[in-house]
Amino acid sequence: MIEYDYLMPKSLEEVFDLLKEYGSRATLVAGGTDVMVKIRKTRKAPEVLISLRGLTDLRYIRKNGGYHIGALTTHRMLEQSDLVREELSALHDGASEVGSVQIRNVGTLGGNICNAAPSADTAGPLLALDAIVVLEGPEGRREVPISEFFVGTYRTARKPEEVLVEFRIPEEMGRYGSAYWKHTRRKAMELPLLGVAVSLDLSEDRSMIRDARIALTVAAPTPVRAVPAEDFLKGKALTDEVLEEAGRIASSPECCTPRTSIRCEAWYRQDMVGVFVRRMARLAAERIKTR
Repeated sequence: MIEYDYLMPKSLEEVFDLLKEYGSRATLVAGGTDVMVKIRKTRKAPEVLISLRGLTDLRYIRKNGGYHIGALTTHRMLEQSDLVREELSALHDGASEVGSVQIRNVGTLGGNICNAAPSADTAGPLLALDAIVVLEGPEGRREVPISEFFVGTYRTARKPEEVLVEFRIPEEMGRYGSAYWKHTRRKAMELPLLGVAVSLDLSEDRSMIRDARIALTVAAPTPVRAVPAEDFLKGKALTDEVLEEAGRIASSPECCTPRTSIRCEAWYRQDMVGVFVRRMARLAAERIKTR
């Protein structure tokens, strides 16, 4: 039997006090869909689990001078939000692909990002939407661009005494079209072989690409932006040839370093980056046109 203490504070101040008291002997847990699986798999548990479930005020989706999403917002809340589906489509795509409905009902956006798995379904969309991670600790709040939040496989820029409290997405991203593709062998309950998220801003006549974001997961040790491919797209006409070249650049060593694993070989992941960058860019553009 795996034993640990389970504490459920009601405020952030209580969380900070517990983190100070237990230090490295404690682990934060939100929905538990990653932490509990890891405990069962490794048969090792921290001395104390500090549950964030009592912090219900960190569960919200708001549009007010930008988009604000509380860290304890569940994947199911994102999946069922009309605002997210219509204006932050890639995030809706990603949240809708996490596990099963039962898992999405308890798994949180903050937990998915703090776990920092290279395969996290919401990491690519948040990168493509230029999200800011808001952290709070005893010394106050600080903001970190999500492109700087992942510092290694399963490692983040969060300090041990801090709690991730919110994601902020700039208001202008609402006019971008965006899309995410989770490439798997089967439809449900599967980790991605590859994840590709793209967001595009088009000219008034929808023929030119004004701006672009491309994010890749399971293509490097951390979720990454394909910046050289983004730079190539800016100012180009929205044509199949341009999107194909962007896909080629995104699949190059300039942008990603896919590896061979038990689930997939590196060459296949690299080829599929080119395919799905092109397809997701086209879908992102279509989503702008249909608004």
